[in-house]
Amino acid sequence: MTSLANRPATALLVIDVQNGVVGEAHDRDRIVGNIKSLVDKARAEDVPVIWVQHSDEELEPGTPEWAYVPELQQLASEPVVHKNYGDSFEETDLEARLAERGVGRLVVTGAQTEACIRSTLHGALVRGYDATLVGDAHTTEDMRQWGFPVAPADSIAYTNMYWSWASAPGRQGGVTETAEVEFS
Repeated sequence: MTSLANRPATALLVIDVQNGVVGEAHDRDRIVGNIKSLVDKARAEDVPVIWVQHSDEELEPGTPEWAYVPELQQLASEPVVHKNYGDSFEETDLEARLAERGVGRLVVTGAQTEACIRSTLHGALVRGYDATLVGDAHTTEDMRQWGFPVAPADSIAYTNMYWSWASAPGRQGGVTETAEVEFS
């Protein structure tokens, strides 16, 4: 239902599943396992997998913290979008990568729920994309030490709840579980 013309394809977006981002994340191993199964499914169905990798003063390119977790192996044919802001579209080539593949619908996974996941979901919707969040394939660390008011599981549950109702003219948000993801 995307509002983007001639963009019938779907892509799997894997956001910031880097050692320094998910090292202390809530339910890390299960979430990474779910993302891996979605990557495998997307590849089997010839669905584009787009990797997003964040850089900043704590995630310097080339460092172990900046690297993707070892459980997730990127193929040389799969693009990596490098970003410096929460929204994966902001000052990146993500839009161009999606356009050249005819993508109008995103299936979103990764980290961190309150930051890059939510920013990218909103960024996708306002740019005309349908954006489905995989409810059991995103995570965050415990950020209460920095004043965040809830535990990670509550933040994830809240994001899943409110995104299930997200919509805008001609486009739709939504939430599904790993086992229910349909790329077509």
